[in-house]
Amino acid sequence: MDTGEHRKIITVPDPVTLAKTAADRILARIAANAGRIAMCLAGGSSPKKLYELLASETYRGRIPWDRTHWLIGDERFVPASDPLNNMAMARGILLDRFAPASHIHPIPTDTGKPEESAERYQRELKLFYGAERLDPGRPLFDVVLLGVGPDGHTASIFPDYPAAVETERWVVGVSQAHVAPLVPRVTLTLPALASCREMLFEVSGPDKRAILTRVIDGENLPAARAHSIGETIWLVDAAALPENFRG
Repeated sequence: MDTGEHRKIITVPDPVTLAKTAADRILARIAANAGRIAMCLAGGSSPKKLYELLASETYRGRIPWDRTHWLIGDERFVPASDPLNNMAMARGILLDRFAPASHIHPIPTDTGKPEESAERYQRELKLFYGAERLDPGRPLFDVVLLGVGPDGHTASIFPDYPAAVETERWVVGVSQAHVAPLVPRVTLTLPALASCREMLFEVSGPDKRAILTRVIDGENLPAARAHSIGETIWLVDAAALPENFRG
């Protein structure tokens, strides 16, 4: 599988259509894999509509829950029961209702510090993958869901932080966040996130227009540098689209 250096931007009229387009792409990736499926989820508020749609009767019956595993790209270093916990939303809306418990792989946050959690999750990912090093011909994930923050971060990879230039480790601790909520984080690195058949960004709302302009212009931001070894897709609604976009 060739490295996908160029993103594809798909524009949609509104957040409802954005969630449906994302859900349809996820189901297409699932249908294309007759073996074990690995989905890497995103935190924050962006994917809420998507998770609700996947939990609906129309979509949940098309997910082979017995062979689909659910992981996550980053986590806030708070207890699993804390409302700030990224996996908590996905679990409450979708996973705890339909997925086997053994197929849900949250980042642990019950350690003494984020770096310890990162080491534990990296061990889990390597065991799940079955190798110590990532092979471009065998992606870790089928789909990686991501969003973009107002400063250009994605997952919890913030501009000018060590995580943004990490090339060896799959998971790292982040002692301090750049934006609210200002809690420590644990995040997959860009190489780990890249190991997927499809990287799927969701970008919605007028507050994302400024940062999307910077990403499209090629500014050196984590979200701009994030790409898949397969397809890199940015789903963007009309409100977030830069006025001069001619893609």
